[in-house]
Amino acid sequence: MKKLFFKTLGCKVNQCESEAIENALLELDSGFISCKDGKADIVVVNTCTVTSKAAMQSRQAVRRAIRNHPGAQIVVTGCHAQTSPGELAAIEGVDIIVGNREKHRIPQKIIAGIDSSHTDKIAGFETANPTNETSHHRFEELPGIAHGGRTRPFLKIQDGCDAFCTYCIVPYARGRSRSLPVDQVLYQIEKLGQLGYREVVLTGIHIGCYGKDLSPSTKLYDLLSRIRDAGAIERVRISSIEPAELSNGIINLGISKEEIQGRLCPHFHIPLQSGDNDILKRMHRPYDRDYFRELVLSVVDRMPDAAIGVDTLIGFPGESDDAFQNTFELIRSLPVAYLHVFPFSARKATPAYTFSDPVQPSVIKQRCENMRRLGADKRQSFYKRWVGKPSTVLVEETRDRNSSFLKGLTDNYIPIRFEGPDDLFNTFQQVEILRIASDGVPVGAISE
Repeated sequence: MKKLFFKTLGCKVNQCESEAIENALLELDSGFISCKDGKADIVVVNTCTVTSKAAMQSRQAVRRAIRNHPGAQIVVTGCHAQTSPGELAAIEGVDIIVGNREKHRIPQKIIAGIDSSHTDKIAGFETANPTNETSHHRFEELPGIAHGGRTRPFLKIQDGCDAFCTYCIVPYARGRSRSLPVDQVLYQIEKLGQLGYREVVLTGIHIGCYGKDLSPSTKLYDLLSRIRDAGAIERVRISSIEPAELSNGIINLGISKEEIQGRLCPHFHIPLQSGDNDILKRMHRPYDRDYFRELVLSVVDRMPDAAIGVDTLIGFPGESDDAFQNTFELIRSLPVAYLHVFPFSARKATPAYTFSDPVQPSVIKQRCENMRRLGADKRQSFYKRWVGKPSTVLVEETRDRNSSFLKGLTDNYIPIRFEGPDDLFNTFQQVEILRIASDGVPVGAISE
């Protein structure tokens, strides 16, 4: 039996892809087993390149894999492999580099056998410079199901991005936006439902652009409506959606009653990045602070129970104290449930890398700390609203590591721990939040 080890860096799309590749290998060939500890025979490192730091961490992960798994065949893929294959090929011990466009063929390549004697480790792979890419390409469907042992599997329905924000390398790493055809999405969800899953998380790089490249073209709202009408799975969640693409129709789908099959969860993760209009323009973001404010207020007005998550990118070049304060005050004034706070890190090959007015690292660090404290306050305020109230929880199939309690998520993204037997795994339960634990996570009890 050959042991497989996967190391994944970066976003949920990368996680989804790694899990699908691993599951496909295990299904296609019984001679492979997953390896979480100890020495592996084949290591796949799925890299990230969203920032310079992420690219560095990806190279470190490759070198660590070579040290920790002596003699193993090392496969490197992902966004850093796509944008900088030469850097990775130069690392002694790497057997093969697989660009994003060939990632879905990794199972077949591994099964066929990797020839480590290649003089050109990237021969035969997609290594063209994506900065020259102008045409749309077909969506590369993943080779397997990305459940990863989770109760809520990911389903990648879109890849690539056409936005070209000035700080972002992703369009160069993943190409233009392209979508999994509607019938294939419905088929995959039906298959997940037949396997016993109760919720699916739809993910992509720029999910709000879903369907624009299809023939005939369609929209994310139309897909979500088709999923609801099919009723093959109880709950659907979208991982992230850009402000300008969260339409009234999509919001209305989140208002559906709990008993409706295929309902959209009242949870929207909306990247803001900055609450300062001048910085938003420099970022090439297609909205302003007033648009974002009105969007969030509109969602919560129509769905008071909804969880709104927000991304912020702190320390973008030219971000003055006043510009940061505009972001801070906008978030503080809005009914946001949680924040993801990212420090700006200049990335080569993006316009922002050449901007001449950087913010000092010490200033970025302090601003991030302030924003994270605000995020923690927002999260606790959102959780406290639900103390004493019952909520429907999808019980996960693993227990909390510290307390050994069951754990699960509400449709509006509240994690809850509570006591109960294993036979409640992967079921919906009514749970009342009793208190917020010292680590900030709600603790509850099954409602009688």
